[in-house]
Amino acid sequence: MSLRVRLALFGAGVVAIALLVFGVLLYLLLSRGAVTNQDDALRTRAHDAAASLPSETAPRAPIAPSELGRSGDVFVELMAPDGTVLYSTGILNGSPPVASRSLLSLAQQRQGAFATQGPLRLYVLPYSAGFVMTGQSTNVVQSNLSGIVVFLTISAVPALIAALIASWLVAGRALAPLQAVAAAAEDIGRARDFAKRLPSPRSRDEVATLAASFNGMLSRLQDAFESQRRFVADASHELRTPLTTIQGNAGLLARGPSVTEETRLAAATDIAEESGRMSRLVDRMLTLARADSGLELRLAIVDLQAVVDEVCRQAASTHPEPKLRVETVPASVEGDEDALRQLLWILLDNAYRYGRAAVEVSLEMDSGWARLLVTDDGPGIPSEHRERVFERFYRADAARTGSNAGLGLSIARWIVAQHHGRIIAGEATAGGAAFLIDLPLLRGS
Repeated sequence: MSLRVRLALFGAGVVAIALLVFGVLLYLLLSRGAVTNQDDALRTRAHDAAASLPSETAPRAPIAPSELGRSGDVFVELMAPDGTVLYSTGILNGSPPVASRSLLSLAQQRQGAFATQGPLRLYVLPYSAGFVMTGQSTNVVQSNLSGIVVFLTISAVPALIAALIASWLVAGRALAPLQAVAAAAEDIGRARDFAKRLPSPRSRDEVATLAASFNGMLSRLQDAFESQRRFVADASHELRTPLTTIQGNAGLLARGPSVTEETRLAAATDIAEESGRMSRLVDRMLTLARADSGLELRLAIVDLQAVVDEVCRQAASTHPEPKLRVETVPASVEGDEDALRQLLWILLDNAYRYGRAAVEVSLEMDSGWARLLVTDDGPGIPSEHRERVFERFYRADAARTGSNAGLGLSIARWIVAQHHGRIIAGEATAGGAAFLIDLPLLRGS
């Protein structure tokens, strides 16, 4: 069942419930009014009859009495003090109606009393010579109320039909923008044209909010799609170079004895280096893929000073040149120790790759932050490229190209983001590149 049909039926159902409640309340109100009007008419007739009667009334036979089982007229009956019927303008089943002793007693006490006996509504009024009783068939009230029920039922049918039609039209008008959104989404999905946008409605209702949210989602999808496409293209390009080198040198080694030992050693060295490069590239691509899939690091208390000192010691022994200078202070953060080591290795590899004579690492505390600074005296990063160097496979210029694939700083930014910190590329005092990382300190550090 479509949403439009359900909305139309819902609207008609609401109207039906409203009509039902209104009909019940109206029926109760009118039924109470009809009984009250009947009682008022009987009381008035009884008082008028009592006022026009003499003090003593001789018994007489009824003159052309009406059959109360079929007639809706008000009848008048005179009774003696003991309840004997003296005169009646109506009969029921061939004889005048007889008031019960309890009704006569109640009428004597209250100077008038009502009662319903069988199909009759009765009123008894005492007077000087006995009692005056007036009555009418209860079918009169029921007939009037039945007419009201028929009227309400007949009038409710066109009202429900009109409500159903109105709900159908209103639902169609309200859902038309949603159908446009669905059609546009279908076209975009079929053509994979993430640059296409939905028209923005002039109204400020929920449909306009939906269109704006959908366009925002399309913008993010377009950015992700373009980024993924560039990532795949760049990864293919980066993997092609080491694969080509490995294939070429492997083919050279396959020639056998005709290759000199020096050439064989150079080919094996190239294969080993390119294999290592390709392994590092694949590892970093897997790290970024896990980051894209929503991987979150598990953070714990980490002695950042110890991590920095140990990684710098290992880097200094691995890279004797350029010289590494380290200055640290005690600092503890909430983080992932392995990820922090990877972050520092990425920055140190970058600094060693481009530094000429000196690489500096400092760790200090500043206003609740652990500030890590890694600098080199290399060619530096132009100001217009300092934000883009964190993009995947991006390299600022020819001075900073080489075997680097351009994924390390992307991983570094993700690690810093996982630690709720920030990383900034800038210029060192020696003119080279500077990378500043701020990580929130633990309380008490």
